[in-house]
Amino acid sequence: MTDGPIKAIHTDKAPAAIGPYSQAVEVDGWVYCSGQIPIVPADGSILRSIEDQAHQALRNLGEVLSAAGCGFSDVVKTQVYLADMADFEVVNKVYAQFFSEPFPARACIQAAALPKGVDVEIDAVARKREQS
Repeated sequence: MTDGPIKAIHTDKAPAAIGPYSQAVEVDGWVYCSGQIPIVPADGSILRSIEDQAHQALRNLGEVLSAAGCGFSDVVKTQVYLADMADFEVVNKVYAQFFSEPFPARACIQAAALPKGVDVEIDAVARKREQS
């Protein structure tokens, strides 16, 4: 049971949901971000290199976090989905450009397929800091 309402988070600066889900929801100061894939919001294109895809997915995640009043430093857990685990090192290097210590807890798995044929998807859980 929650103390407060569940609030849907939306921003036009990240790709619109491609199904019946919210970009993120907030409940009791916790923000649950749906998986972000490397769609460029301005034109719907998908970048091809895994490095570019990781950057775009994380930029999209950052926009959703921002819309919720959070940032990467508020993230406590992420999940990274890769079409090919051989991309693990490249994605790690990009990921480290967005997160700093203490790094969020993380799971990384290889998925049989990802939406729109992309190579990476990243979701997150963040905790909003109390406003003073």
